[in-house]
Amino acid sequence: MTAATVEVTARGQPSGSGAPVTNRGALAARQFSFWYGEKQALFDIDLDMRSSAITALIGPSGCGKSTFLRSINRMHDLLPGTRHEGQILLDDADVYRPEVDATALRRRVGMVFQRWNCFPKSIYDNVAYGPRINASLPRHELDWIVESSLRRAALWDEVKDRLRQTALGLSGGQQQRLCIARTLANDPEVLLLDEPASALDPIATQKIEELLYELKRELTVVIVTHNLQQAARASDYTAFFYMGRLIEVGPTDRMFTAPQEERTNSYITGRFG
Repeated sequence: MTAATVEVTARGQPSGSGAPVTNRGALAARQFSFWYGEKQALFDIDLDMRSSAITALIGPSGCGKSTFLRSINRMHDLLPGTRHEGQILLDDADVYRPEVDATALRRRVGMVFQRWNCFPKSIYDNVAYGPRINASLPRHELDWIVESSLRRAALWDEVKDRLRQTALGLSGGQQQRLCIARTLANDPEVLLLDEPASALDPIATQKIEELLYELKRELTVVIVTHNLQQAARASDYTAFFYMGRLIEVGPTDRMFTAPQEERTNSYITGRFG
């Protein structure tokens, strides 16, 4: 099934309507290694990231978790001198196959960054940006995508009366949810988040975590976080990275109560990090 077919099929059933959503977007890394020039940043990563679940990537700064996250949708293609070995599988197909179009891949595997990056446009135009450049859609369908995406991002009720106002007038937490809505407008199968709440206050952070809990019904969610409490609260599975290697992965409850590796236990209990 092509990316275009996935998009049409998914949009045939309004998301967030309460109807069952077919699982899609299962991810796996197989012996995946990565280099920046001569420096190796990741070593032989084997990791399954399940659909309809949240996988948290934790570890000290510089351990490779953000490098791994950005490898999933080939963000590193934009940097010179990088290379990889091994595979990243999306629905059992390697995303690094030569015939895979990176732009189409990033529509299927959306990313939200640490700092919200809203366009200096209206709220409506921020959400409509992707669908507009990816397809020629009638206005009523574009309106539906914007409303649906804002509802899925738990933002519609807060902005429905000011869709034509600038997005830059929103609070930080609202702008971050708008970035999530903008990503959802492309109907991705996977949502990657790199420290999405690190710059937010506790109330806005809670809203993001509640939103992710709802979105995992229909997406594969992978989140990088330095906040161990957030990983414990929000994720179903946790993967601990250290010095470019995957040390341990398992259900979050077990990882935080009975880790099997001493290095995992030392990090979780604050003895280093």
